[in-house]
Amino acid sequence: MISKKTTIIIGVIALLIVITAAYLYSILPTESIIKAATTTSLYATGLLEKLADEFKVHHPNVVVRFIAVGTGQALEKAARGDVDMVFVHAPQLEQKYIKNGVLAEGHIIAYNYFVIVGPKDDPASIRGIKNPIEVFKRIYEAGVKGNALFVSRGDNSGTHVKELSLWSKAGLTPQGWGWYVETGLGMAKTLLVANEKRAYTLSDIGTYLKLKEEGRLDQLEILVSGGKELINIYSIYLINPEKFNVNYELAKSFMEFVASDEGQSIIGSYGVKEYGMPLFHPAKGNMTQLTLYWQELASGE
Repeated sequence: MISKKTTIIIGVIALLIVITAAYLYSILPTESIIKAATTTSLYATGLLEKLADEFKVHHPNVVVRFIAVGTGQALEKAARGDVDMVFVHAPQLEQKYIKNGVLAEGHIIAYNYFVIVGPKDDPASIRGIKNPIEVFKRIYEAGVKGNALFVSRGDNSGTHVKELSLWSKAGLTPQGWGWYVETGLGMAKTLLVANEKRAYTLSDIGTYLKLKEEGRLDQLEILVSGGKELINIYSIYLINPEKFNVNYELAKSFMEFVASDEGQSIIGSYGVKEYGMPLFHPAKGNMTQLTLYWQELASGE
């Protein structure tokens, strides 16, 4: 039987443990969280995790939590105040959210190019054609004839918005045809569907190269790439703190890191070791031209 004295001692020890824990909690730095909604292409390649890891070296008590969705969904989360910042690549959509005051300060941080990929036998004969509008016309004609399939993300992502703009510029409406398949999925899964169906699709170069290196795209090749019409511009924005309760200052520090010399160097070198080429080009040094391209894309030109 436990004596009264022992009970008192146990109680005192327990109280000391509680007091010590409370004291340590008060003096130890607590973890701060930045919530960032991001386009799947940046996340799937691993670039954002790399940037977050290097940022943590300077800010050890900060954790960046990424929510990987299409650009359209990322901006919807911004409009609800669910995140502190967004990484996106659809200037036409971005412009709308800037104008309605959802997005505050922002930076262009990187660019690469969309690629049009398809089966090795290339039934639409698009290989090497420089004009993507002509490419989409050929795919459409081959599709109508029953010779080709096209797989679309169909998810209002930056890649989907770009694809729709190319169809529009070609004066064509593929929706409703049997050869036009909408997945409603992210880029990686859409590429896998296109690979299975031996179909054409529009992709960012980074996701394609990653899956190709992993041996998961044995049926697809890059058939059309490069050129102003296929430029893919990535931007980062903070959510307006006057409209939402967001972690603005901490998110701003991460944005500034990504736009800094160190962050831009990480972007420029990412993928070279694994793929023999960078998956993204840093915006630094190209900002004037990229801003002009962004404005053109935002206006729908």
